[in-house]
Amino acid sequence: MYRLLMDDGTTAVAYRWDRTENHWPAAEGDDDLADPFSPGLGLDLFQAAHARLGALGVRVPALRFVERAGDRDGAGTPDTADLAIVEDVPGESLEKLLARDPRAAAPVLARLGDALGAMHGHRAPGYGKVAVVDGGGTSHGPSCEGVVRDRALRDLAEAAARDPRIAGARDRFAERLRELAAAVRPRAEHAVVHGELGPDHVLVDADGRPVLIDIEGTMYFDVEWEHVFLRIRLREAGYRPLAADGLDEDRLALYALAQRLSLTAGPLRLLDGDFPAREAMAGIAEHNLRQALRLLGD
Repeated sequence: MYRLLMDDGTTAVAYRWDRTENHWPAAEGDDDLADPFSPGLGLDLFQAAHARLGALGVRVPALRFVERAGDRDGAGTPDTADLAIVEDVPGESLEKLLARDPRAAAPVLARLGDALGAMHGHRAPGYGKVAVVDGGGTSHGPSCEGVVRDRALRDLAEAAARDPRIAGARDRFAERLRELAAAVRPRAEHAVVHGELGPDHVLVDADGRPVLIDIEGTMYFDVEWEHVFLRIRLREAGYRPLAADGLDEDRLALYALAQRLSLTAGPLRLLDGDFPAREAMAGIAEHNLRQALRLLGD
């Protein structure tokens, strides 16, 4: 992602989906869009999410220009990266605003709550990435909770291979995940969720409106997945204005443990590569590892 400065002083942001700039180690299934949790990367995912969120009245950066790598002409080495130019939202992130002035952030949180209401009020009969479901496709897995259980077991295996504390409790974690998933009752409809809606993925525009960014992973899924992530990132005081009634406690319990394991395994996996901010990423892994053990009763 690059900020562009024009000759006339205006700015824009360029999204360029270039695999050589991806710090995540490649894994089998990364390109399988039928997996709801495969990496949310690519122009198709971005455009589908942008269209769905915009149709629901959710503020996202305006799309100015799109160019696919295959449409590009020119001499020399061909560019294999798709490109999108979007509006540059000049305001700070909600994360920075909350840290600087919680009182000023209050109306932004209220508006974010309205946006979430629009997203979570929209229903689809299937679950998975917006590009897949809106395109008439189906996703892998028996259900949202089944997909989360299976993904959490994979995250557990990866974390156990990298940290002895998780390895020592691996069997207990696996048993607990299966117990929590078995307690979840079936659900036939799913809502629009961002998937990783932390305050760093919300910008605040000049009118004080929240603007959702990093939207490629937007999917149809259980709203409880979104609310667990929001609770983790905003903690109790920040999350309170976004709390919703009628959430399924069984899903919340399963998704809380699954996300803690994901936020342990993911950063540890990232540290296998050349990710630059290593100390911060190690801190994220350590914090979530301890929280996962706490949910297990350790």
